[in-house]
Amino acid sequence: MKIQELIDKIPLEQVIGIAVIFLVAFIAQYFSKRIIRRVVQQSVRGSKFATKRDEMLREDTLISILYTTIRVGIWLAAILLSLGIFDINIGPLIAGAGIIGVALGFGAQTMVKDFLAGLFILAENQYRVGDVVQINQEVSGAVERITLRMTVLRNLEGMVHYIPNGTINIATNLTMDYANVELNIGVGYSSDIDHVETVINRVGVALFKDPEWKEIALEAPHMLRLDAFGDSALTIKILCKTAPSQQWAVKGELLRRLKKEFDKEKIEIPFPQMVVHKNQT
Repeated sequence: MKIQELIDKIPLEQVIGIAVIFLVAFIAQYFSKRIIRRVVQQSVRGSKFATKRDEMLREDTLISILYTTIRVGIWLAAILLSLGIFDINIGPLIAGAGIIGVALGFGAQTMVKDFLAGLFILAENQYRVGDVVQINQEVSGAVERITLRMTVLRNLEGMVHYIPNGTINIATNLTMDYANVELNIGVGYSSDIDHVETVINRVGVALFKDPEWKEIALEAPHMLRLDAFGDSALTIKILCKTAPSQQWAVKGELLRRLKKEFDKEKIEIPFPQMVVHKNQT
């Protein structure tokens, strides 16, 4: 029997009823997102955040999770109501789903653990959509999506990591409130350290005062200390506080400027060398 013949046999009242149910579901889904956004924005704005960015990330994360949950509920209700129009008793289906749920519950401890961990991640605001995080000191990337069950990361290579929340033991947020550039560079042993410090700090002040970087670098990059005597170089540690997610951009620009200034000031940037003594016997 063709599909068209099956459709023709369905009473018009049932077709209209199903159409109305799905239309209402579409409308409910549309307005639910607007209502959720308004409620979340009002509740979040009542809290104190260090920056506007932190506030927006928190809003986007809560809106995404609440909207996904409510959307699933809306369409599940629409399907059950549609079955009711066909005089299918949904009571046993609901009861059966409950029994199956109890049976699966004994073997679904991992999923329960994931959901509980997801709730704590949200409640404690450990990270938000848009943050760059490192999970379990193994994988890292920008948070694309957070659900109650898993966290989705995308790294610089474009690879997407799906991580069940229950497996997250250590979550390192690289972009919460602010970030730091911690840079180690090597200079030759013949270099005048006071002169090197003057050049580094001068370059840092110039970068900080540059209108293009002033809102990104929150302080002037500066020499913190002489950090180590290396095999072929003196290691200098440089530090700078930046806006969230901007530490890599500031680091790249600082290195570019330091290289140009070191060349101008004749400050040697050494590289590992090996001396080979040839036996003349």
